[in-house]
Amino acid sequence: MARDEISGPVSAEIIRVVDGDTLLVEAQPWPQQKMEVYVRVRGIDAPELKSKCEAIRSAGMDARHALETLAAQSSRIQLTRISGDKYFGRIVADVILSDGNSVADSLLLAGLVRTYDGGRKPRETCGS
Repeated sequence: MARDEISGPVSAEIIRVVDGDTLLVEAQPWPQQKMEVYVRVRGIDAPELKSKCEAIRSAGMDARHALETLAAQSSRIQLTRISGDKYFGRIVADVILSDGNSVADSLLLAGLVRTYDGGRKPRETCGS
């Protein structure tokens, strides 16, 4: 199934960090038009904050904290390769910080998230 995709860039301002791979932003897709939208960062998957496993929840908090730190350094971002998500009302996009760095690359380099292609996620096992 082909998904419609907007190449962007669309300028946006970060309102808040939801978790290690999701932001709430105020995007400006057209002049004088702003909209709030949840953005799933393309290409990564962060550990779940609602996991039953304490180690996974802790890793999820680390990923969210790292994303909050990145967001604090770059309130304005660019969204590119924007498409719909499987959850209505949320989009998937590449998120580029004001310094030109990719959010996904930064979090992957820090070892806080894993790569994710949008398919079925592997089952998380609770490590110690």
